[in-house]
Amino acid sequence: MLLNLQDIPRVKTITKEDFLKHYFKPQKPVVIERFIEDWPAYSKWNLDYMKTIGGDITIPLYDDRPVDYKDGFNEPHAKMKLADYIDLLKREPTRYRIFLWNAIKELPELQKDFMFPDFGLRLLKGIPMLFFGGRDSYTFMHYDIDLANIFHFHFEGKKQVILFDQNQNKYLYKIPHSLITREDIDFNNPDFEKWPMLKKAKGYQTELNHGEVLYMPEGYWHYMRYITPGFSMSLRAIARNPKNFSKAIYNILIMRNFDNVMRKMKGQKWIDWKNEQAIVRTHKAP
Repeated sequence: MLLNLQDIPRVKTITKEDFLKHYFKPQKPVVIERFIEDWPAYSKWNLDYMKTIGGDITIPLYDDRPVDYKDGFNEPHAKMKLADYIDLLKREPTRYRIFLWNAIKELPELQKDFMFPDFGLRLLKGIPMLFFGGRDSYTFMHYDIDLANIFHFHFEGKKQVILFDQNQNKYLYKIPHSLITREDIDFNNPDFEKWPMLKKAKGYQTELNHGEVLYMPEGYWHYMRYITPGFSMSLRAIARNPKNFSKAIYNILIMRNFDNVMRKMKGQKWIDWKNEQAIVRTHKAP
């Protein structure tokens, strides 16, 4: 049995008006296939190019180890020179990923290679984030702390994406006081005997290719797996729905700080309790 996923709609290109009407207002995802072919990045950006211009930079790396109570928020698991990391990606599968890297700060020349497209939303100019991964590396199912509208531009290779909206929370084994589901769920091949409520969740799927743009609406859960080594850039616009905006403020100012305090006070017991509650609460769902 497979997850209940429909294919994310695809368009070749799109006008601002059509994007707002058909995708932003109803908060539905879309893949735009040929939107950035006029960007220099479309023909220039690949792993070799990134190695050439930024090989000497030391970058933070993350893997898929479970959350430990000692880990700080978004604290990296390792560091490496970008050139060495790209060599590793090309040589063999690795779990190490670059996550939420503001490369534009360290490699300002990248700014000349792309534009901030006019989708009718005000994109945040200071934080274009890059994400890299090796074959079969993946991100846990999660949603972003600010519940932003995200435009995810993929470069080199193929990437599998699974999305769920916030209405599916009760079926996803969400960890309380956090932004992730149970980390031992393999969304690429879920065990429905262990996680039976996943059968009720309704989501979306696609595979992203070089130069394609995925729009992820506010607060959408996302799981991403690199089918081949590659990287992506995300641009974001703040949540416009008042409920989502207030949830973002709560997450940043209260939820994150509360979770950090509880980790310090209770240590691993707090993590274990949250993991247990994810199952208890999900299995109570109708």
